[in-house]
Amino acid sequence: MPPIADHPLRYSLANELHARPFPAMSVPATGLFLAIKREEGAAARDRDQDLAHLVALLDRHGAPHPQPGATHYSGKIGRHTLRWESHTEFVTYTVFAEGAGQRPFDPAEASVLPEDWLAEAPGVRITSALIRVVPWKDKENARAAIADHFVAESVAVARVLDNAAVIASDFRIDEAGHQRILVIAAPSIGPNRVGRIVTRLCEIETYKSMSMLGFSRVRSLEPRMGEIDARLSRMIEEMTGGGSSSEETLRVLLDISAELEAMVARASFRFGATAAYERIVTQRINVLREERFEGRQTFTEFMMRRYQPAMRTVESTQARLAAMADRARRAGELLRTRVEVERSAQNQSLLESMDQRADMQLKLQKTVEGLSVVAISYYAVSLAGYLLYPLAAGLGMSKGVLTALVTLPIILAVWLIIRRIRGAVH
Repeated sequence: MPPIADHPLRYSLANELHARPFPAMSVPATGLFLAIKREEGAAARDRDQDLAHLVALLDRHGAPHPQPGATHYSGKIGRHTLRWESHTEFVTYTVFAEGAGQRPFDPAEASVLPEDWLAEAPGVRITSALIRVVPWKDKENARAAIADHFVAESVAVARVLDNAAVIASDFRIDEAGHQRILVIAAPSIGPNRVGRIVTRLCEIETYKSMSMLGFSRVRSLEPRMGEIDARLSRMIEEMTGGGSSSEETLRVLLDISAELEAMVARASFRFGATAAYERIVTQRINVLREERFEGRQTFTEFMMRRYQPAMRTVESTQARLAAMADRARRAGELLRTRVEVERSAQNQSLLESMDQRADMQLKLQKTVEGLSVVAISYYAVSLAGYLLYPLAAGLGMSKGVLTALVTLPIILAVWLIIRRIRGAVH
């Protein structure tokens, strides 16, 4: 077979599918998960700053650096294993080590990420969690651990992956500023499977937090949306009643439409990201294949009761905002048509009045022309009289008779001359 050229991106795209393997975690183990996000403009951030912040941490432990422009990294920092990933809007750090301390969810476990290094982070914390992986002993021990570490009214517990582990979290922030994730692993489970479970739980927490940003945006938009909606409804009613100036109403309506379009533009990315993050949360929970443990609510049920209503609010607000923008646009088109009809009627009235004025001007012109014939003829007859009076005695007629004889021809001559001039002008 003759050689064939490869697409320039063939190998990089194929390798991307294998670039972020799940970590292998032994039992017992402890871990820290951290997600950092810029407050504004996170999607368009300078990713080199994220990479530089990672390198600063690696330099403290003498660890090798990632490749320039890398979007993921895995390596050892001391006795801990570090996984770093760069995403569209945020970066994540997952640090774990073998063994579990005597004090569950000890805040000191987070000291693996130094405070002064955290203070220099190019962003803010969107979420963080302490992870504890312990071996299964018995139901009583698992029940006691869940009761000790989580708030009973919020905790979600489930058996996952065909009874490979019991997972638990209450999605609350503890006194140290972290959420807590507990994994009680069955004796037969391998380190790769433990790593997959922990990764899925961290992803659920991260994307849940990111999607809740959409809910926060909705809450900030709702007051102004309510004001615009009420104002728009009043204007449409006024349009029906015809109580105000169409042009003034159109101007105000265009201002409202422009504001709504601006709101849609500003919120479109957050709405789209929220929908994508919600789908990831749902997918990550589904792949865990949950089964109920001790009658507790599962992660799916927790999301259905607490999380899904917030996501439905985001969806309904997005639809409402789009509907308001469409309604304002349609009202503007109707009002613009009304204004054009009114202007056409005004133009028609103006043309009719112009026609009337033209008729009056024509009549006035004819009247002036008639008077001009009389005036010119009078002066012409007078001049002719002065010229012909010396001949009156020789012809044996009086001046009056001579004037009478020349008057009609002079009037006719003047009329013909004026008519010719008018014809030349027109």
